[in-house]
Amino acid sequence: MISEDQLHDDIGNNHIATNASTPLRTDAFELTEEQKIELIKKDVQNILHTLGMDLSDDSLKGTPNRVAKMFVKEIFGGLNPQKKPSSSTFENKYKYNEMLVEKNITVYSTCEHHLLPIVGRAHVAYISNGKVVGLSKMNRIVDYYAKRPQVQERLTIQIVRELQQVLNTEDVACIIDAKHLCVNSRGIRDIESSTVTAEFGGKFKEEAVRREFLDYIKLDTQF
Repeated sequence: MISEDQLHDDIGNNHIATNASTPLRTDAFELTEEQKIELIKKDVQNILHTLGMDLSDDSLKGTPNRVAKMFVKEIFGGLNPQKKPSSSTFENKYKYNEMLVEKNITVYSTCEHHLLPIVGRAHVAYISNGKVVGLSKMNRIVDYYAKRPQVQERLTIQIVRELQQVLNTEDVACIIDAKHLCVNSRGIRDIESSTVTAEFGGKFKEEAVRREFLDYIKLDTQF
């Protein structure tokens, strides 16, 4: 019979998503950012000390504080609901009713299984149902949900669900193509492989619409 530890290792090593929502405790926001930084700083100090590092060395003295600030304010900043992009939309006055695609959005995220980087590109599209959203807002939504401990499948779903809510339409799609350093730099150490995930809502479930989206992504954009 498989042990609980082995089960958890298998989930992490196989990069399996267990929840479409980010798993947060109910008390996740009771501490301030500064309080979190102080606690994480001590934990990082302990990790480095346990590994045998000399924390009196000038190069390492500031590392625990730097890592703690990076976790709270940067790479996991998307956990803070106060940093969620505002949801302002605009009336589609020019009556553009075709597909709008924002492609090659840079994705920087962190795998929740090994806390190693996920780096890639997101391609997001929607068909207006009377509302439009600023182009930069699509990038900001991708960035907000990427700045969490993530699995790529969840990130793809969260981007689509957020835009569906903002735009009041099911006609939203997202494809992400990314490299996972937990695959590329450890484990199997396959530096060439990447992972592709997709979420199609509304009209994008139709083969012709989905194919149009994929054709747009393949356009060679050069300036």
